[in-house]
Amino acid sequence: MQEKQKPTPKTSGYWLVASAYSRGMTIIETVVWIAIFLSVMLALTSSVLYFYRTSNYAIQQASATASAQHGLDLMIRTIREASYASNGAYPVVSLAANDLKFYADVDNDVGVELVHYYLSGNWLVKGTIEPTGDPAVYSGAEATSSVSQYVQNIPQSSALFTYFDKNGTQINNYTKIGDVRFITANLLIDVDTNKTPTPLNLRTSAAMRNLIGH
Repeated sequence: MQEKQKPTPKTSGYWLVASAYSRGMTIIETVVWIAIFLSVMLALTSSVLYFYRTSNYAIQQASATASAQHGLDLMIRTIREASYASNGAYPVVSLAANDLKFYADVDNDVGVELVHYYLSGNWLVKGTIEPTGDPAVYSGAEATSSVSQYVQNIPQSSALFTYFDKNGTQINNYTKIGDVRFITANLLIDVDTNKTPTPLNLRTSAAMRNLIGH
């Protein structure tokens, strides 16, 4: 009697089950692999975007800080050289927390200009008026130029200027223009207040040379 042949996987349906099982595992593995790949790509993309945003902010902040420091140096140099006006008027015209008017020769010509530094929104602005006539008269609109951008003094309620008398005592009564001998300037710079760290504080000071000893 011929021995009955044992069913092979292909003839018994076992192959179909095994094949289906194999295909099922492949699909699961593929789905898992895709999920892992997408997670890695998402993390990598987020890291790249974060690095780009951080680097871009750092570059902008560094550029704004360098520009502000340059403008601040020029401003304090001008304040240091405050002098009597071409018509003999006292060097200091007016004082305020974020506004200063005085006379100084800013362009090395024969006249002494009326100089005005003030905050306008997030800008530090310089205004000048040239003297005209004899005796000299200071009239007309100021010629303005920007000194620094991204200034945060007003939003931070921080004064730009602080004034001191000859004894080093702070002057809080801004009508006492004749007492000022020393001025400090404090500039807060931040290109994006929604990002950390807090605004960078640039600080400098100057004695008004032509008033020393008076």
